Amino acid sequence: MSTEPETTEEAGPGTPDTPGTTEHGTDGAVTAGDTTGTGAAGDPGAADAAGEPDADDAGDGADGGEDAGSGSEGGEAGAAAAGLSEAEAELAAQRVERERIERRKAEKTARIDSGAKLSGTAADLLAAVRAVESGEKPATTAFAEPAPAPRRPAPEPVRRPQPAPAPVAPGGPAPETVDAVRRVLTEGGAPDTLAPQAAAALGEGAGTALREDPWQLLRVAGVRPDQADGFARALLGAACGPDDERRGRALTVWLLEQAAVAGHTALELSTLTAALGKQGVPDPDAAVQGALAEGEALVFQDALEEPGAAAPPADDEDADEERERPVRVLVGLERYALAEESLADGLARLVNSLGKEPGQAWEATAAGLSGGAAELARAVAGHGLVLHTGGEAARAEPAALLGAARAAGLRAFAACHTPDGSRRLAERLGGEAAEHGVGTVAGLLSGAEGPGRDADGALALDLLIVPDAPQLDVESAAMLVESLPDGARLLLGGDPGVLWSAGPGRVFADLLAARAFPQIASRVPDPGPLGELVSGIGVGELNQVAAPGKEIVIVPVRDAGEAVHRTVQLVADSVPRAIGVPADQTVVITPGHGGAAGTRALNAVLKERLNPGPGRFGGFDPGDRIAYSPAPGRTVPGVVVGADADGLHLSCAGAPVVVPRERVDGSVRHGWALTAHQAVGTRWPAAVVVLPGDAAQALSRPWVYTAFGRAERHLSVVQGVEQALPKAVAEVPPKPRTTRLQTLLRAQVPAA
Repeated sequence: MSTEPETTEEAGPGTPDTPGTTEHGTDGAVTAGDTTGTGAAGDPGAADAAGEPDADDAGDGADGGEDAGSGSEGGEAGAAAAGLSEAEAELAAQRVERERIERRKAEKTARIDSGAKLSGTAADLLAAVRAVESGEKPATTAFAEPAPAPRRPAPEPVRRPQPAPAPVAPGGPAPETVDAVRRVLTEGGAPDTLAPQAAAALGEGAGTALREDPWQLLRVAGVRPDQADGFARALLGAACGPDDERRGRALTVWLLEQAAVAGHTALELSTLTAALGKQGVPDPDAAVQGALAEGEALVFQDALEEPGAAAPPADDEDADEERERPVRVLVGLERYALAEESLADGLARLVNSLGKEPGQAWEATAAGLSGGAAELARAVAGHGLVLHTGGEAARAEPAALLGAARAAGLRAFAACHTPDGSRRLAERLGGEAAEHGVGTVAGLLSGAEGPGRDADGALALDLLIVPDAPQLDVESAAMLVESLPDGARLLLGGDPGVLWSAGPGRVFADLLAARAFPQIASRVPDPGPLGELVSGIGVGELNQVAAPGKEIVIVPVRDAGEAVHRTVQLVADSVPRAIGVPADQTVVITPGHGGAAGTRALNAVLKERLNPGPGRFGGFDPGDRIAYSPAPGRTVPGVVVGADADGLHLSCAGAPVVVPRERVDGSVRHGWALTAHQAVGTRWPAAVVVLPGDAAQALSRPWVYTAFGRAERHLSVVQGVEQALPKAVAEVPPKPRTTRLQTLLRAQVPAA
């Protein structure tokens, strides 16, 4: 469920007090009954409100699918009577042989010490005799009829080349597990619709685990502490109390999960214990210790660097021991802690494994470039990791480096955040993405795109370029770095002003702040009025920009209802007529999913105006624009093509996608209107940014920078926040995230 609700992120964990209203809110909070919390005492931690996972962060459920089933033996006999092919006959014979072998194994109930070389009927007879002597029941097959004559083996069938089958997504939890969980949920007064999610989260034996520890219900996305408390009271009765150690452990893990939703990879111990206290835990320290003892969380002591303090002499060990260095105690989930440590180790390996001489191919690459691209090539030739910053126009420099490196014979590949980003980068090279070595991060990691892997499992690359590095969370970044072979170069680039990753961590920002790697800042500005506007926002200024070609239009509104009306008017009429951009090439961006002018409300009215229909398949009709989330943190815009028994058929970035019926609700939304996080990494000819009056608290400089930067030719701003907009641009920076990457890097990579 990894998300980053930029509107709710704080130094402490978030909590879903207002589900469905923030940028990453769900369509509706999953409830566990109208119960009040035992000892609940308000928000946990310093967060304003927590975003629950939205559609762009959905997709972590198991891919469903109906079993085709296998034929019975009677069905096989009927098929044989009708005449089997050679291959079918061979498979049937193998199945019979396997069954015979399994029966033989099951029927031998005693070990044969003497006569161990006997086999077949003789061995069975000996086993039966020994069973009688020992008073056990003899194997019945020892005196059964003789085995039938050996079957004449079928001739080897002619094997014709077959296309490789598509990978089968793993199925969901076993039906009996779901049924057991459903019974426990019903007994505790919780909705039985949570059963599949709870079974998937708790695994085999989920029903027993949930009965023994009702607060494990908090592992289901969307369940709040007060709901878990009510469920526990219904199951445990008088034995339920706020001081239950099971409750303390479960709340500790839940708070760390909420912190990850807000982008943190760990929490300071004091922040965590304060949040536990707000949840009515009598002894927060004991709750944390219980979670640590059970291995549900990890604790770290990271040394803090004192600003301006001189480093102790290398040979003065006594002075170093006597000098007390300040530390911070952090608590985090193992998943993110190990990913962050793996990322730091991998980056150190890349830096230290580089050869002393760049080689002729790298020299040829740099020689064929000029300006900023040549500077970038020289930096990459001599360093294992290089950081490149700049806006949309600056992507021309890594694109030129990619083309020159491939022309020089180097194995180079660029992995973007979205298919649209791949398309735009490939267009700078004058062709299709695949032919120029351009793809997506997800495609590269899955093996669907890119050069493939060598015998050691490493990517067959000399250079990997990631133009959208700000969208890398710690887990995807760690997987990329671990996949690179020794001696490879890594170029991480992107616009540092956009929203950070939807998943936990702030990888690109941490690497820039560490100052341990070469940093190349592009001097190529984004052109035109839109480029001027967005560049000013990046430095905290909302400038008045001349737009003679109506590149920028401000539409003031009084309330959310008027904002929705004017937005539909712009998308369906004004922008196509005045700017020449059709409705299907215009995106609407708004701060959150809920509210009178959120994505749900806007998508409903836009569908009614642009593609009315009954919603024949889960609310969708052919022609609907959608936002598909194949995995948490990834959103791919697309269009509904149709639906059948297999699921919802989509066209996403020109590729066909089939979403199984059971996953449609959690991974597909209507997509005329998106949040800024859903839109990051993609650009449209026109964008309409909607800022109703109640959106003022959700605004920040990165949000405005990202939303306004999605437009290529035209930007309309429907706004009722008045002076809150320039104030957010000038005064509201990115919300802090607690991470450990800088500390880990300091111990392994010297500062540049």
